[in-house]
Amino acid sequence: MRVSRTQAAQNRETVIDVASRLFREHGFDGIGLKDLMKGAGLTQGAFYKQFASKEELEALASRRALEHASRRWSDAAAKNRKDPLGSVIEFYLSAGHREERMDGCPVVALGSDAARQGSDVKASFEAGIRKYLGLLGGWVGDAHGEDSRDKAMAVLSTMVGAVVLSRAVNDKQLSKQFLHAAAESIQAGLAAGRQRRSAQ
Repeated sequence: MRVSRTQAAQNRETVIDVASRLFREHGFDGIGLKDLMKGAGLTQGAFYKQFASKEELEALASRRALEHASRRWSDAAAKNRKDPLGSVIEFYLSAGHREERMDGCPVVALGSDAARQGSDVKASFEAGIRKYLGLLGGWVGDAHGEDSRDKAMAVLSTMVGAVVLSRAVNDKQLSKQFLHAAAESIQAGLAAGRQRRSAQ
């Protein structure tokens, strides 16, 4: 039975959405096309009508996952206008986010995989990471200053690293300590920066 253009477009979006979650859970190489398409409720044969290659889907799914993650950051920040960064840190460095294998941060789930992929996947990650840095830069200080960009990079690196490490260990207490130590370190660093600025 022939699929309408509208249905084909919907199917394509469904595959991208499903792949963005399954890649985060299994990694790019941890799941094949058959299981990806099954997850989307479609046959493997339908894949090549929608995408040129698995690499194309990896790039599109990465972009979708990072866009979703940025929206979650913005939503968390909107809950506390007085301390948007504190709200994002609380959400990101939480046990709940640590356990979100399919819906958590794609940089945590796929960052090391992305480093081994082609330029299209890396471009998707770069766009998403730049969006993260833009959001963080606006929350850590003067968004136009070089200082805020450096701070944003340090905060992002600390948060991503903490979640990666917290997922990599069996010891639940150690896992929790990574998240807590990262949150404390970020807050202490920002407080010290505010004190230096007020003393000038």
